[in-house]
Parts: sequence; C-alpha cells; structure tokens
Amino acid sequence: MTAIVATAEEISQPPQPVSFGEAFKYWFKLGFISFGGPAGQIAMMHQELVEKRRWISEKRFLHALNYCMLLPGPEATQLAVYIGWLMHGVGGGIIAGTLFVLPSLFILIGLTWVYMAFGTVPVIAGILYGIKPAVTAIVVFAAWRIGSRSLKNGLLWTMAAAAFVAIFAFDVPFPAIVLVAAFLGYVGGQVAPDKFKVGGGHGASGKGYGAALIDDHTPSPAYASFSWGRLIGYSAVGLGIWAGVIGALAAAFGWDGALTQMGWLFTKAALVTFGGAYAVLPYVYQAGVEHFHWLTGLQMIDGLALGETTPGPLIMVVAFVGFVGGYTRELFGIGGLLLAGAAGATVATFFTFLPSFLFILIGGPLVEATHGNLKFTAPLTGITAAVVGVILNLAVFFAWHVLWPQGFGGSFEGFSALIGLAAAIALFRYKIGIMPAIGACAVAGLAYKLIF
Repeated sequence: MTAIVATAEEISQPPQPVSFGEAFKYWFKLGFISFGGPAGQIAMMHQELVEKRRWISEKRFLHALNYCMLLPGPEATQLAVYIGWLMHGVGGGIIAGTLFVLPSLFILIGLTWVYMAFGTVPVIAGILYGIKPAVTAIVVFAAWRIGSRSLKNGLLWTMAAAAFVAIFAFDVPFPAIVLVAAFLGYVGGQVAPDKFKVGGGHGASGKGYGAALIDDHTPSPAYASFSWGRLIGYSAVGLGIWAGVIGALAAAFGWDGALTQMGWLFTKAALVTFGGAYAVLPYVYQAGVEHFHWLTGLQMIDGLALGETTPGPLIMVVAFVGFVGGYTRELFGIGGLLLAGAAGATVATFFTFLPSFLFILIGGPLVEATHGNLKFTAPLTGITAAVVGVILNLAVFFAWHVLWPQGFGGSFEGFSALIGLAAAIALFRYKIGIMPAIGACAVAGLAYKLIF
C-alpha cells in the first residue's frame, strides 16, 4: 500500500464521489487480501476507507462497526455490507459482502481439496508457518489502532481493560461482555456524557484524516431512511430466498440428506454466532463431528488453521466443514468427490452468510437514524471500549497457539517469535502495509521450513 500525501487544503474538502465500478474494484481486492480474522480485516478497512480514501468518517465507521458487533454473525463481513450499502444502496451492499466472502470460498475449496487428496504439503506448511505470527502482530496492531482512535479517556481504557480480564481470566461469554458494556455506556451517557461522545472524523483531534465523502454530518441517502415497506419487503424476500433454497435441497436430496442438513445446521449456527467464529465452533463441532460424523476432531482443528491463515472471515471454517462432509459422504459418487466437496462448502457458506445481509438491509436504516443521538451512541461507545479488550485477548490466544503449538509444556517456536516481532516493528514503527508484511513473513516461513 502506497502512502497518500495530501495537503491541508486537499483534506479540507471531501473526495470526489465514488463510482460503483471503483467501489467494486476495492471490494474485489479486499476479498483477496483480508487476512487476520475480523480484527485484521476491520483494521484494513479502517486504514483504507477512513484514513486513505476518506470514503467514510471515523465516527460513521465506528457507529456502523458497533451495530455489527451487536449482531450474530461475522462482524467484518457485515461492516463491509453496511458501508457498501450506505455508499451505493442494496446493490452496493450485496456486492461488498459477496466479494468479501467469495474469494475465500474458492481458496478454501482449493486448499481443502489439496488437504483431502494429498495430505500435508511442505510448501503450504512453510507459508502458513510464516503467516501465523504475522497474523498475531496484525491483531495487536488492530487493537492499538482502534483503541488509540476511539478510547479518548481513562474511563474507556478502563472498560477495555476490564473486558480483556473478563474474557481472558474468567472466560465470560462475549455476548455478556457486550451487554454489560452497552449498559455501562448507556448509564455513562446519562451521568458523564462527555466521556462517551464518539470522536469526529476530522475535527476531533490533530490526528484527523480530513473531510470524508460520508462525513460525520452528511445526511443519509433516501434509500437509507427507515420505511416499514422496506423492512417488510426485505424480510419477505430474504425468507423467500432461504425457503426456496432449503426447499430445493430437500426436494433433491430429502430432508435427511447431507446438503439439506448442512443448510439447516448452518442457518441455526448463523443465528447464534454472537462473539464471532470461536463462539460457534463448539456448536459446529458437536453437530459436524459428534452427531453427523462429517469429519473428525483432528480435521476440525486443521480446518480452523486454514481459516485463520487464508483471506476472508474466520467463520469460513464452515466451508471447510461443508467440503469435508460432502467429500467423505461421496454425495455424487467416487468420481465426483471434488464436486461433492464444493457443493457442501457452497451450501455451508450460503446459509451462514445470508442472515448477515438481511440484518444490515433491514436494520441499517434504524442505525442511520441514530448516529447523531447520544442516547443511542453512548452504549455503542461502551461496546467499542469492550471490543478493544476482546481483540487484545484474541491476540494473546493467537500468540499462545503460534509460539507454543503443543502447549506451554511443549517447545517454544523461537523463529515464529522473531517473525512476529519483525512484523510488529514493520507495522508499528515503519508503517508498512499489512499485505507486504504478510508476504514477507510467508517467504520467511517458507525459507525456514525448506532449510530446516
């Protein structure tokens, strides 16, 4: 990513309107470079859309993010859908979300086929060895960036620290942390409103990025205004699409068929994934491994590793589960294993992400109506503080599993630590872009594995 140098006069004016084609190219690119799980992906979008391109202001970005944090499902994908919808309507939201997910689906289909057909490939293992510590550094970087911009006082930093302790030391469920943070934000907004005001996009501090295309006080477009007709219409269309696809699967394979049961399982999973992919893993594990026997526990762990180190939402591990389920069940015969796996991955992905689109298209207008109202924004500011702590916990989780892959009783991966330290220095000190950092770490990991 090249740095954009702008004069004070240039950043005082918003950028030129963005065409649908230009937005399409950005979302297409993001789908291939969105490593790092939700924290890394949110950091990428913030860096590109808020800081460099100035398509949306800091305040509007955080307001949208906080709404997505309240929803079940992958928050980074929902944020992409929200921003795409806010810029170009329903079509923009659908394109942003689809392009965010589609490259990951194709990549995982290919990698899972290699995994199932050929086992461990040394080249892939070496690349993943280098990427994992880089991902850890990216998550720490994301926590720092979001925290430094949104936590403007000691009270919010204290809430972030409390959230980290709650989830790290006491294993408090993520939904409970969100609810408590929202409640504290609501109370704080009444008692100490100045502590819970969201920072502005370009006027709040000397660190401003300039006027944005969708700035703090830019009116929402007409299609983003609330309408009962739109709410009912989008709900009906969404339910119709879901019923049509699940009905077609049941007609073709029977209700007890593997693909139909995948559709039903991942529909339910999509509605209980508060807290991201890690929150849904026990549910998917219980169903996919213990009940349906689509895959083994060891394969589930391998799938999570692939999901962590490929672009796209971490919850795309469901595509791995669907692929392995279709592949092992030989749905289309021994000669159609790849097709069966691809069908399983596609079904799992479709039913996992469909609710996310509906949540944004249905709830987005209500959220847009509240972005200037402290009564609604103060709870979301509280959630932002908690999310910083949760992201930091995710960084600790990654570091633990990367540096001590066999647990603390096992050996320490010293070279992984060096790669992670180098990635952190590149990101924090030299402001290197995320993708060049990932690329360099991948090369280092591959070279180390091939030599040693």
